[in-house]
Amino acid sequence: MLRQLNDRAALELLLSSGPLTRAELGEHTGLSKVTAGQLLSRLEERDLVAVVGEQAGGRGPNAALYGVVPSCAYVAGLDVLPDRISAGIADITGELVAEVSADPSGYEDPVRLVRGVVEKACASAGIDLARLRAFVIGTRGVVDPRTGDMRFSLDLPSWHDGVLAALRRDLHVPVTIENDVNLAALAERSHGAARDVDDFVLVWAGIGQGLGVMLGGRLHRGFTGGAGEIGWLPVPGEPLPTDVHEPQSGSFQRLVGGDAVTSLAGAYGVGGRSVGERVRTAVADGSDGSEGFLDELAGRLAVGVAAVAVVLDPGLIVLSGDVGRAGGEALATRVEEAVARICPSRPRVVVTEVDGNPVLRGALVSALQQAREAVFSDTV
Repeated sequence: MLRQLNDRAALELLLSSGPLTRAELGEHTGLSKVTAGQLLSRLEERDLVAVVGEQAGGRGPNAALYGVVPSCAYVAGLDVLPDRISAGIADITGELVAEVSADPSGYEDPVRLVRGVVEKACASAGIDLARLRAFVIGTRGVVDPRTGDMRFSLDLPSWHDGVLAALRRDLHVPVTIENDVNLAALAERSHGAARDVDDFVLVWAGIGQGLGVMLGGRLHRGFTGGAGEIGWLPVPGEPLPTDVHEPQSGSFQRLVGGDAVTSLAGAYGVGGRSVGERVRTAVADGSDGSEGFLDELAGRLAVGVAAVAVVLDPGLIVLSGDVGRAGGEALATRVEEAVARICPSRPRVVVTEVDGNPVLRGALVSALQQAREAVFSDTV
């Protein structure tokens, strides 16, 4: 057990701070040079570490530098949308080695769709699908926290109970399904504006609305997996849904969703082909109409943010999604000020700092956590 713990600590250290010499590894772990050397020999035999260079010293020969072998394990992440599916492959160090996308049109079966795009990604990375140690799929909808299976997705009706087992049977690799906004929150904590922040909420503002809630450094999914479905938040002045199975029918969704933003932009004379483009146009324009549009949009978003703030009291709110990204600092500042006017707590509101596709980045973060746990726990 002690040997396994030492091996795991060494691998984690090499990932976070490597490459390191044998002496440096001993200094960081408290192991003697002899023990550190034996540890490195074990890990070399398992093809987990290798000499990656030399460190010039004073007198005597140069010291060998050791690093984790990137190809010792691979992971996959997927972002599944109604009109696009994106896949990425990363090695154990987190380096993205392939990213592909595909049009899901014509695929009724989620298993065939997923297999096709992940095989395409693996081919691009030059690896076999069987080499994946973890595979995380981000989807819109609610995932049962007890079973890990889909409960429902109004936007992806073919993704339902039973799809997880079918994927695992077909792919023969460890598969996990996670809500897409939860994965965006994981990406934000790992690579973005919430680095190392234990308590924050990511607000996904776009055509649809969602929250990723991080409490105590862990995602909060709720009893049924529905935590964060803020589009259903009742809002005074907006009609309540008559059928909760009808997409886009929640009160807050009606207030700040894609149709609402499009209508609001039109009322202020702000044009564009998409909600994101309309918001970007307003930020860049600076006219009275654009400023009025941004002010009212921020006030509407603040209704949802304030509801979250008075219940959870997070110190940080991160705006993401098409609208959040497009609005940038101009929108985030307005939302923070609007929340402060209607809420006794005053969370800091910032814009996302995650580059690229945040759902895909989060899927890879989650997959890497799983793969490293599996690889590092099985070193003897």
